[in-house]
Amino acid sequence: MGILQQILFLALTGVSVWLFSKNAGEIKRNIFLGLPEDLSDNPSARWKNLFLLALGQKKMFKNPLVALMHLVVYGGFIIINLEVLEIVLDGLLGTHRLFVPYIGFLYIWLLNAFEFLAVLVIIVCATFLIRRNIIKLKRFASKDLDGWPRSDANYILFTEIVLMSLFLTMNACDLTLQSHGSEHYHQTGIFFFSGLISPLFSGLGDGTLVAIERTCWWLHIIGIFAFLNYLPYSKHLHILLAFPNA
Repeated sequence: MGILQQILFLALTGVSVWLFSKNAGEIKRNIFLGLPEDLSDNPSARWKNLFLLALGQKKMFKNPLVALMHLVVYGGFIIINLEVLEIVLDGLLGTHRLFVPYIGFLYIWLLNAFEFLAVLVIIVCATFLIRRNIIKLKRFASKDLDGWPRSDANYILFTEIVLMSLFLTMNACDLTLQSHGSEHYHQTGIFFFSGLISPLFSGLGDGTLVAIERTCWWLHIIGIFAFLNYLPYSKHLHILLAFPNA
């Protein structure tokens, strides 16, 4: 990554963090308009609520399959985005797959776990979109969901599918460039799911592959920053606030 791209990435990161911090500050200010309350009693019950409600999707237990699907989307999105740390550091330092030399064989295990979760997230989000918009289940027929609530849910689900698809496409091109011995593309081992689609790119030249891989890389991180700054305006803000609230 050239110095110009590093500068652009630094600017993108700075603006994204600043906007999110500004919105988070406004939310905090509104919360603190309430009277103070001692929330230190019953610590065991409070921690139990945290794990059951915020992490365990307890409110969905009446329908175990739906609960599992929500858990896949919620947990998968959080876990997969651990790789955002590497993307951010690569963007700031001008490196590529910075962690490969430091964690060795563990890297490929982590990436394959992330890819497995990415595929599950795509499947579950597509299922939710079908349930909401094609099958139109009775529980989604409420007038309370008309307009913004319905659109908001669709935006989130569609965005997650796009982000996970970009992640897999980026890895598939990266894997093909590795097989070509292209400079800067470290040998990592096989990415299982993106390895299944990498043959689709095998006939392309290195320049085209790099362009696709870099485009997916940029769109992926831009999408994540955009998603982060969309959350304060979305009902999906509970992704962040469920933990302190529980």
